[in-house]
Amino acid sequence: MARRERKKILVADDTRLFRELEAVFLARLGTILTASTGSEALEIARREQPEIMIVDFDMPDMCGDNLCRAIKADRDLHRTPVILVTSGHCAEDHARAVRAQADDILMKPINRIQLGLSVSRLLGDDRHLAPARIPFEEDLRVRVVRANASSWGVMRDLSRGGVFVESAGKLPLDTEVDLDFRLPDVRKPLRPSAQVMWAGLHPRSRAPGMGLRFLALDRPSTHQIDSFIQQYTTPRGGKLAETGVTS
Repeated sequence: MARRERKKILVADDTRLFRELEAVFLARLGTILTASTGSEALEIARREQPEIMIVDFDMPDMCGDNLCRAIKADRDLHRTPVILVTSGHCAEDHARAVRAQADDILMKPINRIQLGLSVSRLLGDDRHLAPARIPFEEDLRVRVVRANASSWGVMRDLSRGGVFVESAGKLPLDTEVDLDFRLPDVRKPLRPSAQVMWAGLHPRSRAPGMGLRFLALDRPSTHQIDSFIQQYTTPRGGKLAETGVTS
């Protein structure tokens, strides 16, 4: 029987410790390639054609978001999934990663389980499926602020990447807004910025509203969202099962 070829995973980080840690975390998933600069990573990617890249956001010669843009603009590499890893110190770094078309965004210190799940999803046949999305069975109010105007809507579901807000009013696609909401049983409000990605009927409730993608997202907000999602998802056969949440 022919031996199955291992997939190539390229890890780019200017800090040796992080390269080694990520290589250890991912060793079972494929053959690990490493680069210490953005330019070296781009060179290796063009030569080796990796199946996925994990890229540090803060590298001295080429920022991770610029490397991600170069990958997405390359004729031979544009389908390669890129996970950008930020320090978590600046909420705007998350927005820059989103605008660079990163397929996922993680923060240091790297969570081994989260990294493995993200890489497995993006390497698998279901790579185009969205991350776990938590539906809300009861109304969870969210304030949507645009310029000096604000309105209220109802958050119908939540993922690491964004939310669906049920609202009678529609905003143009790509409109950027600020959100203000609280998760169930959490006292501190979350106030990320977000961008309107689509408008239409919610798949479950069939109510009109908007799909919003998070842009600027700070470390505490990211931790709140990740913890909340982990609380309401259970691994089953390597995939995350979703369950409704009542507030």
